[in-house]
Amino acid sequence: MLAALRIFRSPSFSPREENPEPEDRRIEDVDDTKRLPPSEKDSEGEKEPISIEVSADIEDDELNPGELSFEEDTAGGMGRHLGIFSCTMIVVGTTIGTGIFATPSSILSSVGSVGASLMLWLLGFVLSVCGLFIWLELGTMFPRSGGEKVYLEAVYQKPKHLATFFFATNAIVLSSSSSGCIIFAQNILITAGHSVDLWTTRGIAIAAIVFTILLHGLVPRVGVWLMNVSTGDVIMKGSLLSHRSLQVLGMFKIIILLFIVVSGWVVLSGRTRVKDPYANFRDAFAGSSSSRNNYATATLKVLYTYSGWSTLNYVLNDVKNPVRTLKIAAPLGFSICAVLYVMANISYFAASTKEEIVESGVTVASLFFNNVFGPKAQKALTLFVALSGLGLTSVLEPEYDLLMMLELAKEGIPLLFGNRFWASNWPTHKSPFPALVLHMLISAIVIIAPPLAVAYPFVLDVETYPGIIVSLLVVVGLFWLRWRKPHLPRPIKVWWPLAVFFLASTVFLLVMPFLPPENGVGDTPPFPITCKYCLVSIGVLAGGVLYWAIWHVVPRWFGYEYVLRKETLSDGTVVMVYTRTSLQ
Repeated sequence: MLAALRIFRSPSFSPREENPEPEDRRIEDVDDTKRLPPSEKDSEGEKEPISIEVSADIEDDELNPGELSFEEDTAGGMGRHLGIFSCTMIVVGTTIGTGIFATPSSILSSVGSVGASLMLWLLGFVLSVCGLFIWLELGTMFPRSGGEKVYLEAVYQKPKHLATFFFATNAIVLSSSSSGCIIFAQNILITAGHSVDLWTTRGIAIAAIVFTILLHGLVPRVGVWLMNVSTGDVIMKGSLLSHRSLQVLGMFKIIILLFIVVSGWVVLSGRTRVKDPYANFRDAFAGSSSSRNNYATATLKVLYTYSGWSTLNYVLNDVKNPVRTLKIAAPLGFSICAVLYVMANISYFAASTKEEIVESGVTVASLFFNNVFGPKAQKALTLFVALSGLGLTSVLEPEYDLLMMLELAKEGIPLLFGNRFWASNWPTHKSPFPALVLHMLISAIVIIAPPLAVAYPFVLDVETYPGIIVSLLVVVGLFWLRWRKPHLPRPIKVWWPLAVFFLASTVFLLVMPFLPPENGVGDTPPFPITCKYCLVSIGVLAGGVLYWAIWHVVPRWFGYEYVLRKETLSDGTVVMVYTRTSLQ
């Protein structure tokens, strides 16, 4: 028999209670909107309770992977305040990043033809839909923040904490705002009529990340105000933005893409200065690459551009009625982005030749504006693309990287200066400045390290490849959970052929980059073949395994071990901290 449990941040709810309620009794939740300011309550309406069907014989540990219980994990903060519209705009705002304005040139360069490029965009859409429904099944099974970290902990429980350390390396070391900074720098130089040279681009990119991190870390209200959010908004505890700012950014990016799409329709009608808008679509597959390596690398860039469909899985602690909201907002937001992406690519190919697109690098959108509207309009319209990159750099990328870092700090990943330091909102008590500074340093290193000509594609490859490894582990874990724990509640159950297709695709994307490309280097010359992004990514993830061994294996050689204990911070946040104890 099933007992309907309304699970929310209720002080009266305890998953480990020794005397459970009768099966037919409902546990009422406490209205968390009392913790929100009036403006937040009015904008989202009355809070909806969460109804999760839980079998009476399911153990708490099965639904609460990790060291923190559901109640402890959701302690502190503003409560569940994000509705369907807010969550849809979050998906749109994080999916539409800088990729659609920059990656088409690199993708076309890899595959060699317009037809193959468009096919890859469609393939990327199908793969992302498969991943979306896999994450929907897992997200509704475990409706708590953390995303892949939660799912890996639920499946790979031995060796203890290894999965958490493995994922932490990817979340902290390989997450940066460098791509958005590079896009902003190069597009702002075009707007100013300045040549795009090495150190000027790097200088502007680093200045952008330093300025925005200091702004949001030290004066967060000013930072939000500058991002076109009203001064009445309230900064979310442990994050940079209120939900209204995410809505504004999402709508801003939709408007830019709609402008490109509609302009592309006008180009195809033959009423612009473009002489032959159908030239690229005649014999569209001419010049297609025959290298599987090239297609795998290009697919990674397409998937990077589509990434964002799993964003809500990272912030489910802030989502009202997470099961229902996730089922509606994630598919809706991603579908909007996918349609705009395919139409935007058609617009690019209608307005420019293949050679122009390949040579444009990360300024494809600027090239489109120049060919359609002329040099003067190009500068003005390119400014909007640059501002979109700045918005991604200063808000969305740090936002969700930091949310993940805070989750890792809460779960007990040993970090320099201690977990309390990284999980806190020091010094303003409104934004996590220590975590912001770490994010800034990693981004600056990534901006400076690779040669400018290949910095953007190399960054995309290095950031995307580990995500494919994590995706492989997650989908394998999905099959394991269905086999070993079929009794767990699954409000959404993905059709198994979609999961199998996603699994086969991830294996292909992981293996093919090791095959030699046609030009012997790939899309990141002058890097030698030994500096392939896949080797760099695997090396970083291997460092996470080594870091786990330092904390869990090496101490035992010297007669002691580190054990986790819970500690509550002044703002109510519950964190796990390591304590050294002697072995008995």
